[in-house]
Amino acid sequence: MSELVAILDAGAQYGKVIDRRIRELSIECHLLPLDTKVSVLRETAYAAIVISGGPQSVYDKDAPKYDPEVFKLGVPILGICYGMQLLNFVHGGTVEKKDKREDGQFEVSLEEDCAIFAGLGKTTEVLLTHGDSVAKLPEGFRVVCKSGDIIAGLECTEKKFYGVQFHPEVDLTPEGTAMLKNFLFGVCGLTGSFSMASREQIAIDYIRDTVGDKQEVLVLVSGGVDSSVCAALLHRALGPERIWALHIDHGFMRHEESTGVVSALEAVGVPIQVLHGANDFAEATTEINGVVTPKLCETVNPEAKRKIIGDTFMVVTQKMVENFGLKAENVYLAQGTLRPDLIESASAMVSTNAECIKTHHNDTQLVRQLRDEGRILEPLQDYHKDEVRELGISLGLPPHLVWRQPFPGPGLAIRILCADQPYLTAEFDSINAELAKICAECSSLNVSANLLPVRTVGVQGDGRSYSYLCGLSMEGDPGARWGELLKLAKVIPGKVHQVNRVVFLLGDKLVESPKLRSADHVVNSVLFKYNLLRTLSQVPVVLFPVGFETPGGRSIGIRAFITRDFMTGTPALPGRDVPFEAIEEMRAGILAVPGISRVALDISPKPPATTEWE
Repeated sequence: MSELVAILDAGAQYGKVIDRRIRELSIECHLLPLDTKVSVLRETAYAAIVISGGPQSVYDKDAPKYDPEVFKLGVPILGICYGMQLLNFVHGGTVEKKDKREDGQFEVSLEEDCAIFAGLGKTTEVLLTHGDSVAKLPEGFRVVCKSGDIIAGLECTEKKFYGVQFHPEVDLTPEGTAMLKNFLFGVCGLTGSFSMASREQIAIDYIRDTVGDKQEVLVLVSGGVDSSVCAALLHRALGPERIWALHIDHGFMRHEESTGVVSALEAVGVPIQVLHGANDFAEATTEINGVVTPKLCETVNPEAKRKIIGDTFMVVTQKMVENFGLKAENVYLAQGTLRPDLIESASAMVSTNAECIKTHHNDTQLVRQLRDEGRILEPLQDYHKDEVRELGISLGLPPHLVWRQPFPGPGLAIRILCADQPYLTAEFDSINAELAKICAECSSLNVSANLLPVRTVGVQGDGRSYSYLCGLSMEGDPGARWGELLKLAKVIPGKVHQVNRVVFLLGDKLVESPKLRSADHVVNSVLFKYNLLRTLSQVPVVLFPVGFETPGGRSIGIRAFITRDFMTGTPALPGRDVPFEAIEEMRAGILAVPGISRVALDISPKPPATTEWE
């Protein structure tokens, strides 16, 4: 009997996470486009099919194409979100857009005799992200899960078809892995006999097979964990003679970042050269859809900033290739690109249906062109962050380098929110009124909620949102009531869809020009002091142009974030995940930086808010 599982991707942001969860259960799986022909699936003899979520409606004119014969293969099928709606729609059921939209963690009720919910009890918490909902079921199907009056799960036991409106693959569905086990082992009868070979050796073989015996490799070491591990892996695969490791200091690095990374890599034998290019990047422009952007130092568009930096990396790299006397046709460009980078950038390598949430600096159009020409080497493209850390340790990198906080390639440039005018829509006052009502109804705290006139990037309903930031504030210290604030931060985006991020405001007002690098250094120093670098997955420190009572002032946002899959996650809980003393030291240290009016603690889960604000 075949043990292979096919994941048909309808454009889910979490498509690769499904793959990873199944792989963790020792079952081999392949991530394929939704429109894969049934002949291909039959030829490979897949034992089961999982259909992913996606950002579109089954009724959209441009809805993802599929082969209807897939549903006649005679193998068990699990539909997730869009996959469930498609399963329902294909068999004669109906889907409709409800007045109520769900984005976030919700408690759902379960039918305990449903095979995929075996042993889970009557209720569980799940991540729901959808606007459309199943309205009418086809003949032979029954409802097995509900979120209030919304159908959140269905089954047809005769055909072994199951659908869930939530995401069992993510950390925000705590019992999701148990549901996948029930489907794969209980329903499908798989044994979990797949044993993967050494991931390190597979990556080394890939490098050697791609590069050959004579080609050389140029690797850009941005300063983050991924590129550092990539450089060490190349060193082990090819030796120092064929590697040109380059660190470009674009002017947006963290405090003494460049010197620290260079020293750590040199200590493990990786030869590395540094180019100081702050002025080149600040003055750089690029072309997007035939239009030249403003200079990086002048643009306020978050996507433009990423693309300028990504393309300038490529231009600077080309100059360095020429300076080294290397022939471009004999050189590969290696990058520490991870699978989530490609998924969030809607790369065709992963899915032709995925919605672009943000463009990663290492997946710009220019990089894709080089990839099409076969000149990009990405040995970590099938890895997630925790897997890269494990690989780094096995390569002999020091723990302090491997466990550094994740840092985006564009650096602090995308942690400075820029605006040339306040973001104020016609709905501003009515949204504020709705926020006040929610606070009064949903919280026993004397909390004030206000829209801030800036936008941040989020993920809502498997699609990109660029929406309001909401600030919560109250008199005095929340003390032991942070749990209530975090619950309120989940409720607000679910009820007010124009908001995708919620922060709690700390601190008093100051005047003068602020410095993000100084504030970032304060936070990272406190994280090190309290041994929080491993327990907190990521802590972006963001500068945003809201001065509150201080004209022309700026504020700092801190996102203390916990995740295992780096696609979803929860905010750190003060008093449990972060000591109150550490938060106070961050607040006091940041407010000592001239020009900072407020310190805002980001208490939003992901979704609806992305890890980074831009």
